[in-house]
Amino acid sequence: MRVALVHDWLTGLRGGERVLEVLAGMYPDAEVFTLVHVRGSTSPVIERLRIHASPLSAIPGVRTHYRKLLPLFPAAIQSFRLDGFDLVLSTHHAVAKSIRIAPHTPHLCYCFTPMRYVYDQADAYLGRGLRRTLSMPLVAALRRFDRRSAARDHVTRFVAISTTVAERIHRHYGRHAPVVAPPVDVDRIRPSGRPPEDFYLLVGGFVPYKREEIAIEAFRRLGRRLVVAGDGPRRTELSRSAPANVEFVGRVPDGALAELYARCRALVYPQEEDFGIVAVEAQAAGRPVIAFSRGGALDSVLGDRPPERGATGIFFDVASAACLAEAITRFEAIEAGFDSHGIRRHAERFAIPRFRTEISAEIDRCLANEPDPSPEPGPCVPTPDARATGRNFG
Repeated sequence: MRVALVHDWLTGLRGGERVLEVLAGMYPDAEVFTLVHVRGSTSPVIERLRIHASPLSAIPGVRTHYRKLLPLFPAAIQSFRLDGFDLVLSTHHAVAKSIRIAPHTPHLCYCFTPMRYVYDQADAYLGRGLRRTLSMPLVAALRRFDRRSAARDHVTRFVAISTTVAERIHRHYGRHAPVVAPPVDVDRIRPSGRPPEDFYLLVGGFVPYKREEIAIEAFRRLGRRLVVAGDGPRRTELSRSAPANVEFVGRVPDGALAELYARCRALVYPQEEDFGIVAVEAQAAGRPVIAFSRGGALDSVLGDRPPERGATGIFFDVASAACLAEAITRFEAIEAGFDSHGIRRHAERFAIPRFRTEISAEIDRCLANEPDPSPEPGPCVPTPDARATGRNFG
């Protein structure tokens, strides 16, 4: 088959690019189409493919400022025309699925989320004041553009990365999507076999919805040590106002991050993620997760049960420093009961071979032009009894 892989941008190796890397390994002769390509920023598996970038990629400074080009994204993605392909696979969170394709070409959209800037997290990105008011015509235009390309004559089949994203696809596009959790390279992360050290870990992206400020304020109140790994637009601002017990270590290599996972007491996870590969990676190291009870964490973290019943973390229900601080205190009261080996076994359910099997089955359904599945999205990870997680996946 001649396969086209469509990805919003290639400017770093984050969760979306990890998914693309696995798909690139499945289709080593595929061509990649993207808005912006910063050469060498992803992985050898991706970079060895034939990559086509839009005209936006030639703009000076685009590597760090590409998000500011949002109004230009629709025209840029539609500057491509995919003819002669047997299958189009788009990995989508902005405009990837909206690429122009030849009629009747099978198109599977593996959806990280409908465009968060104009739907569920518009307030976080645009605020509520004059900036939001002035941006509303652009938001409305982007929504119209996004919904037009969600019809079945353009996207043959949607597949969601989590139950939460499947619900968004139904709400915004009127389509039903099966759930296939993203691939997580759990083999490169292992429990240390030693007691954890006296610090908590936060892995930040430093964009508005990541909510790092909640964790920083909670640890200011508690006086516990918090190590913050990662980089992004808001890092400098947040680090300047952080207390001395919060240490910023910047972006770290994969090996160093795996070591931080294995050494920490728990991962602090204050954001609502579409899925959240970081939470699974921490569990692969045998470490519990203290997670906000919204979004993909409800699929990947087993909470609402005591540790001896197989919990892999605990949830907090209000996105505030006070509620997170209370959850950390609650965690410390039961910390000794968590089983690192059981947490590791749970993470193994999200391994790369499982993803390859499940996404291949969905690709076969797309090529066969099967109708959308039934309205009830199932759990994103096979469990002996999905009800045992204490969360409603249906």
